[in-house]
Amino acid sequence: MTAGPVVLAVDSGGSGLRAVLAVDGRPRSAPLRSARPVRTGPQGIDAEHFLEQLVPMARALLADAQVTEVPAAAVGAAGMATLGDRLRAELPGALAREWGVRRLALAADAVTAYVGALGFRPGAVVAGGTGMIATGTDLVSWRRADGWGHLLGDCGGGAWIGRAGLDAAMRAHDGRRGGSAALLARAEAVFGPAPDLPGLLYPRSDRPAVLASFAPEVAACAAEEVADPVAQDVLRRAAAHIVEAAAAVAPRSAQCEVAFTGGVFKMGAPLLDPLAEELARQLPGARRTEAEGDPLLGSVRIATGLLTDGPGLPIDGRMLSSLHTEADDEERVFRAHSSGKSDESDKI
Repeated sequence: MTAGPVVLAVDSGGSGLRAVLAVDGRPRSAPLRSARPVRTGPQGIDAEHFLEQLVPMARALLADAQVTEVPAAAVGAAGMATLGDRLRAELPGALAREWGVRRLALAADAVTAYVGALGFRPGAVVAGGTGMIATGTDLVSWRRADGWGHLLGDCGGGAWIGRAGLDAAMRAHDGRRGGSAALLARAEAVFGPAPDLPGLLYPRSDRPAVLASFAPEVAACAAEEVADPVAQDVLRRAAAHIVEAAAAVAPRSAQCEVAFTGGVFKMGAPLLDPLAEELARQLPGARRTEAEGDPLLGSVRIATGLLTDGPGLPIDGRMLSSLHTEADDEERVFRAHSSGKSDESDKI
């Protein structure tokens, strides 16, 4: 039996869903995960599909910990800011019924990425995985840039890099300017003949993840002994987009902390070298800080903070919502914190 209060932390992104229990701000075991991204539809993030994945994981985690109730939980989800209405409406009741969750934070994955990387300090964090979003705060309000999905933005993220690489591959196949024979060879090795690629890609509901799966191939072409200039240019442009987003959200202070987190930054020198050049050019006063952890750690930290008065994080209803539940003889009543419109604090 676990001695201290146990919290539930969840991270849902383009690569799937992860959940873990934590005690005293530290995960008590390895997270459980699903490789299936949570579906989105006309009404936003599919809350039913979210719970179909989360509930079995959380039950297994609680059984292993030999606990039946969780006083606090934090959920970070890709798309929460713009597509999270159903999650905000349905998750509080579902988590209260399942495990007696009394305090709940619902956050955009950009917020959990921020808190995982920098904790509760002011600064800017760029989270780059399948997508890309930059988040900054002076601890009074949140600022965000990009994170608009693979059709409208996510510039510099994995799907963006993969799509740019495949564009160059198809240009080479056609004989158009800007093509790359090296990227064409990689694309055909991964996906098969180039003319078949549209039929393989367009019907997929997980297109962003499929596009992002080609990003490491772009990095490999850029890093080879005889480096492909087209692949190098893709990563230079990605670095410029990433730092543009960081500059848009960074607090205007002399030595703003900036951190980069997420799988896209594991591609190594082909991306990190131009990233350093762009940072020096666009944000010369910034101090780059290594990310302390990932978005799941951010969820752990936020959930742990809910057990007490919590750290001072801005609440705005979309980027980060803090909800408390009150046990009643007949029902649980949910009361959302709102900035400056409640007798409760507007920070957690």
